[in-house]
Amino acid sequence: MLKALLSRQIDGFERTWNYDASYMRFMLEASVGSFLRFGFVPGLVDRKAAPAEALAAAGMIGTIAEDCGPCTQIGADIAASNGVKPAVLKAILEGDEAGMGENATLAYRFAKASLARDMEAADPLRDESVRRWGDKGLNAIALALTTARMYPTLKYALGYGKACSKVVVGGVATPVAHPALAA
Repeated sequence: MLKALLSRQIDGFERTWNYDASYMRFMLEASVGSFLRFGFVPGLVDRKAAPAEALAAAGMIGTIAEDCGPCTQIGADIAASNGVKPAVLKAILEGDEAGMGENATLAYRFAKASLARDMEAADPLRDESVRRWGDKGLNAIALALTTARMYPTLKYALGYGKACSKVVVGGVATPVAHPALAA
């Protein structure tokens, strides 16, 4: 009965986001307990602790670092549903810092520096994040970056990963600038 209920929730998730959640179905069949614990991951990020644009930038950089396909698309769709403007999302995807706005640019730079383990660059960006949003905000940014990386990694590990599909923002296909390839 619990599996049937959870399967219907997956159905709804797929319909809401136009997303193939086959990997979730695999997880549910393999281990209901693991699937239930997996469901807590999105709640780790306090969405009120930092601006939506900053959380979107950190999360999208985390996702893009692992994958440029369906996880990036759903990240963009969820960010848009959280109020992030299409122009900002497009700028994040393209690596256009001038178009991101101040909050997204700070989180974008911080996420890239953190992933590169460039503490010389990350430290002042971390300090600025704390100055703007406090420790709770920094925690939210860090968790947005970290949890976003989990989904594509999990999908690839389970054999469901798909990379390099287009990402659509505001009805327009948008190129994705992969941060690992940036100088």
